[in-house]
Amino acid sequence: METLIVLLGTFTIALLVIRLITKKTAISQAGRIAMAAMLVLTAIGHFLFTKGMAMMISFLPFAVTIVYLTGIIEFTAAAGLLIPKTRLLTGRLLILFFIVLLPANIYAAYHNINLESANYSGEGMSFLWFRIPLQLLFIAWVYFFSIKNQSKTV
Repeated sequence: METLIVLLGTFTIALLVIRLITKKTAISQAGRIAMAAMLVLTAIGHFLFTKGMAMMISFLPFAVTIVYLTGIIEFTAAAGLLIPKTRLLTGRLLILFFIVLLPANIYAAYHNINLESANYSGEGMSFLWFRIPLQLLFIAWVYFFSIKNQSKTV
């Protein structure tokens, strides 16, 4: 839920600030700024909740290393969305990244993993009713603001 709040809140603030500064409505730029902010939030989570996130991919070797690497990928993607020369490639790779992450979220829900407390007290399968549509929103968001409308910048 925090990710959705950060995404929508940052989008709204970015739209307002860009409008005040440039007198233009830069929807695509605000969308990329919002996704970058959300990625920074989730990347930080990789370092704060490493043990719980490793539980989400415990079926893979080197789970802790993978958690750290995906955190670094998210920081890198946040920067890549904000650089005009890299935002198209970053957007495409980020969509692939979101698709690859979905099985870990399904595994975590099936096993009731609570990533913050690193135990098995999570919400369970009901979590997926929120998480899967949210993942689809992230994919659509990146596509719309970084790929489809990538030429519309301020």
